[in-house]
Amino acid sequence: MNILIKSATIIDSKSDFHNTTQDLLIENGVITQVASNIKNPKNYKEIKLDNLHISQGWFDSSVSFGEPGYEERDTIENGLKTAASSGFTAVALNSNTNPVIDSNSDITFLNSKANNNAVSLLPVGALTMSSKGEDLAELYDMHTAGAVAFYDHKKPISNPNLMKIALQYASNFDGLVCSFPQENKISGHGVMNENITSTKLGLKGIPALAEELQVARDLFLLEYTGGKLHIPTISTAKSVALIREAKKKKLDVTCSVTIHNLYFTDEALTDFNTHFKVLPPLRTQTDVDALIEGVKDGTIDMVTSDHNPIDVEQKKVEFDHAEYGTIGLESAFGALQTIFTVKKTIDLLTKGKSRFGLNNSSINIGEKLNITLFNPDTKYTFSKSEIISRSKNAIFENESLKGKVYGIISNNKVALN
Repeated sequence: MNILIKSATIIDSKSDFHNTTQDLLIENGVITQVASNIKNPKNYKEIKLDNLHISQGWFDSSVSFGEPGYEERDTIENGLKTAASSGFTAVALNSNTNPVIDSNSDITFLNSKANNNAVSLLPVGALTMSSKGEDLAELYDMHTAGAVAFYDHKKPISNPNLMKIALQYASNFDGLVCSFPQENKISGHGVMNENITSTKLGLKGIPALAEELQVARDLFLLEYTGGKLHIPTISTAKSVALIREAKKKKLDVTCSVTIHNLYFTDEALTDFNTHFKVLPPLRTQTDVDALIEGVKDGTIDMVTSDHNPIDVEQKKVEFDHAEYGTIGLESAFGALQTIFTVKKTIDLLTKGKSRFGLNNSSINIGEKLNITLFNPDTKYTFSKSEIISRSKNAIFENESLKGKVYGIISNNKVALN
């Protein structure tokens, strides 16, 4: 791959050219020259785009597509196309498929489906067999096949001894164990946050306590085992406080928050729109403020779109019976920029790579090119026309967002919109 990128503002704190506007010459996929004006004697393909900004390629630690088993929701091929169009050069793919991804051959299947793609697919294997929470899956076998973490997607491990054994066993090969933060005996049949809004709407609530009990339990187990834990998608102020305290104790714990839990509160559910039925549920403004503060001070390590396509038959039903989940790759950048500065947004979208075994490739001479191209200043209303996913369950539909993605250059491939 030989290209010349013209007049790109570089947003990369690890780059020698951070915060400057430069031309970049790329030969055989490697950055060979960075300067204010580079001529093109070899007639390489030139990339010139309005208000072009570039950064290290973005990473999302929690996406779902559907394939195998739920291709009506989305396929791996189209999911990776969606990720590329949304600016992501790598995604960690959850195991909520049919059958569940819980063996060496399943991981190998995912890797084969993503071969020769601009987007790197990082498979996340199930923590337990068929994600039933009863017996550990083949963790080491999946690890050797390329699994980057182990997670029963949106299914809490109710047995604390099983979680203890998982943390101990995975630590033998530096495996990352993920635990969904919810105590089902407390959450019961709740469908939204337990608060005055749920009372007004007559919907059963999921108390913040259901999340916080599980977080506290898992942190106690981690302190005992000395393993390596990731808590995906926390949503309450108390969870932030618990993890902040755990980090002061030097426990090996990371956590993420969904972008929609930073943006919306439970008051968004007043018209019973099932696009807003997500897990964990949307919480209160107090929780949102605490989550944003946790992001700013580094307690929360990464943000995720928690992209989860759900077909219309599972969403266009009564709120109580609708499936949880929203798509979020396409709106991730635009939504984050309504909350944070462009530099903080890029920082959040590039964090988390090392936790999932990815190298951060900086924008410097001699480095392989792995970048996202974007215009941070474009303002627009997010609509169905922005959606590339097969499923259209977008929580950000009709929201005013800021920042458009041009595409990515990664794995020696150019994928521009």
